[in-house]
Amino acid sequence: MTKMQRVEMREAIRQAIDEEMKRDCRVYLMGEEVAEYNGAYKVSKGLLDKWGPKRVIDTPIAENGFAGLGIGSAMTGLRPIVEFMSFNFSFVATDQLISNACKIYYMSGGRFSVPIVFRGPNGAASQVSCQHSHCVESIYGNLPGFIIISPSTPYDAKGLLKSAIRNDNPVLYLENEIDYGMKMEIPVEEYLVPIGKARVVREGKCLTLIAYSRMLHFCAQIAEEYSKKGIEIEVVDLRTIKPLDMGTISESVRKTHFCVLVEEGHLFSGICAEVGFQIQEQCFDFLDAPVYRVCQMETPLPYAKEIEQASLPNKERICAAIDEALCL
Repeated sequence: MTKMQRVEMREAIRQAIDEEMKRDCRVYLMGEEVAEYNGAYKVSKGLLDKWGPKRVIDTPIAENGFAGLGIGSAMTGLRPIVEFMSFNFSFVATDQLISNACKIYYMSGGRFSVPIVFRGPNGAASQVSCQHSHCVESIYGNLPGFIIISPSTPYDAKGLLKSAIRNDNPVLYLENEIDYGMKMEIPVEEYLVPIGKARVVREGKCLTLIAYSRMLHFCAQIAEEYSKKGIEIEVVDLRTIKPLDMGTISESVRKTHFCVLVEEGHLFSGICAEVGFQIQEQCFDFLDAPVYRVCQMETPLPYAKEIEQASLPNKERICAAIDEALCL
């Protein structure tokens, strides 16, 4: 029988980093406060003591500089993990990410790979206002060359991060600050979760509900509530945003004939817009209603708690979309 351990999301991420540093001496971690302070969210707690300052490196508040340093080291043989204290701060490093990380392999004719993982919290926390609450996946998802991962559970967080570190392409690994304390039993022994494979969290036949990251938890709770009414909703966790597992998505929609997409990011040009369009391309003849989207309101995220919660997708808005799709 597989031996299990109950860990928080942050611990699952830490274990992935630690195990990969042990497995491959080319792996190192750098970012703001990852060493002496044990990480802004304590994800890297204890790693400096174990691996030393050559492999766990504190950086200045200079994202463009240390992102470029990481990209250069990846091109010359190392496998860096670069932590952004918030993915909002990655905007300071957009020239390095957009002009170099995702294009060097193509521009060099395949001579230089960039095996680098950029990781850190993405999306809203709790009342940190709009400059610390942006969802970056639709922005970077527009750029060929990036792999984009957004786990919703500690199990996936560990397995997907290990796969990301071993991948030879630049990976954006999007965590969520509110989920760092989420606990779950995961195996003690090593395991990997494949990149590019969605997960059917709950099977159903009445409607497909698709989400990822923190929004997945709302959807799972809602599906449980609807099941008490005799409405079985299938819940699909994207896990990997790019590449997108349209096989799993299409199979589910063709079975249920109804679909609601949930995303913490904005409506216009968002991930739901892309997934929804691909669904109508591949499943049009199977749909019995339009594909509905529940996203963040089209405004910078407010600071005030009440309107912050109203701006983000919530259970009430998701349920309203389900009811409209099913004409309840």
